Amino acid sequence: MENNLELLINRLFPEKLPTPEELAKKYPNRQVPNGALVTRVAPSPTGFVHFGGLYASLISERLAHQSQGIFYLRIEDTDKKREVAGTADLFASAIHQYGIHYDEGPDEKGQEKGNYGPYKQSERADIYKSYIKELIRQGKAYPCFATPEELEELRARQEAMGERSGYWGHFATWRDKSLEEVFMALDQGLKPVIRFKSPGNFQTKIIINDLLLGRREMPENDQDIVIMKSDGLPTYHFAHAVDDHLMGTTHVIRGNEWFPSLPLHQQLFTALDWTAPAYAHLAPIQKLDEGKKRKLSKRKDQEANLGYYQEAGYPEEAVIEYLLNLANSNFEDWRRANPDLDKQQFPFSLKKLANSNGPLFDLNKLNDISKEIVARFSPDELYRRASVWAEKYDPETKELLNTDPEYLKKIFAIERVGALKPRKDLGRWSEIKTEIAYFFDNTFSVSPDLITTTLTELSGVEAGDIISDFLDSYNPKDNQEQWFEKLKEVGEKHGFAGNNQDYKAKPEKYHGQVGTIAKLLRILLTGRTQTPNLCLIMQVMGLERITKRLKAL
Repeated sequence: MENNLELLINRLFPEKLPTPEELAKKYPNRQVPNGALVTRVAPSPTGFVHFGGLYASLISERLAHQSQGIFYLRIEDTDKKREVAGTADLFASAIHQYGIHYDEGPDEKGQEKGNYGPYKQSERADIYKSYIKELIRQGKAYPCFATPEELEELRARQEAMGERSGYWGHFATWRDKSLEEVFMALDQGLKPVIRFKSPGNFQTKIIINDLLLGRREMPENDQDIVIMKSDGLPTYHFAHAVDDHLMGTTHVIRGNEWFPSLPLHQQLFTALDWTAPAYAHLAPIQKLDEGKKRKLSKRKDQEANLGYYQEAGYPEEAVIEYLLNLANSNFEDWRRANPDLDKQQFPFSLKKLANSNGPLFDLNKLNDISKEIVARFSPDELYRRASVWAEKYDPETKELLNTDPEYLKKIFAIERVGALKPRKDLGRWSEIKTEIAYFFDNTFSVSPDLITTTLTELSGVEAGDIISDFLDSYNPKDNQEQWFEKLKEVGEKHGFAGNNQDYKAKPEKYHGQVGTIAKLLRILLTGRTQTPNLCLIMQVMGLERITKRLKAL
């Protein structure tokens, strides 16, 4: 019987494979400081990068690096039916762009670094087969030739009987087939899958300890799940166990949709005689939909696609700080108290994630954080960042930025350079074109209705006289105080109160307040009722441009 079993194993795996002993030498235990965590992110190349994937990556990276540990990237590409061509390196590129540093794994060009590779599961097939051979030899796994049609028939039969679906117990018909029957199937040219022979009993309750979900009682796994498909590649269940062991993973941070699989995964580690890593299952990011919370959906929500934030022009730092805010609610207070510190100095806590039903996505909050981030940029940095974005996403903004770089930098400097409270009107690069359009003659416009309304507020005073007097007194070199004093003088000359107290004391004496004059100038120069500091805007626009616009009335 033993010889026949070896014949079967050799027939199933005719290629030369490394032995478990050789693999143990190739992948020795990691030498990390006591208490250091080894974490990973393991995406599948099945399409765009999900916002939640960046969220999980950031959490795993912070936990590893703040403990002086290791964070690595592994590509789980064994599901060839779902793989989308060209996306294998997309995740590496994305997390690199967002400043999430990983110590090992493939970069955006597919080049690997680290001593525990290959870091793409499709290149590790021989490793998985080596351990599957051992499981078959030990009677813990077996070949199964059940066809898709037979499995569908089994599912229908179980449903009719009121039984749990799946390949378990007496429904696992190939579990106890004789070697002769297995050889007969192979002789017919049939290709088997390899199933794990579960020793579990569904009626038995086991205790599962999760770092986030806590202590839970769950049924023991009794499913004989597929651990190797007929194409020779493993399933996620088996591959992740082998890789997390060989790569020395201490903590697995993943979505809570995998939590029901934990009894199976711990069973696999036990069968392989390995210690399982600690698991922390994250609740998904939530979104309000008609007043009800639901999971952020890659099918329904554009915000689920990381590309949405890139195309909208959110600075990478803003997205990361927003994710930190979602993960640890005290990050906002920490940032407020430490505006100049690197975010990596924030003491990230796994406990802050516990007992959470999932953070609620709030686009307004992201916009606020983004405005705070952009407000810290120098004019040169703001121009550089916007130019890089426009080069890729917006030809019109690119053309605008290339018109006069020095003029643009002066625009970006308004209420930023030297300001105690830098302006926070810009949060996305896609907003630039609209925000600064009035600085350029070919994109400037003003609503006639707005002009008419403002002229009405002058209470019959000729706007042309006001403008003429203002231009006569205006000096581009005046500072804010000098500029305003001259504006007051012009206003008072035409019957407008220079301050609120005078107007409140004798409103009948005045046509209005000097603010009405400032409003007229602002509308004629910018086409808007709200802008940054008007004195600074006029200095940047220059005398020729403001004279032309004011006299156009």
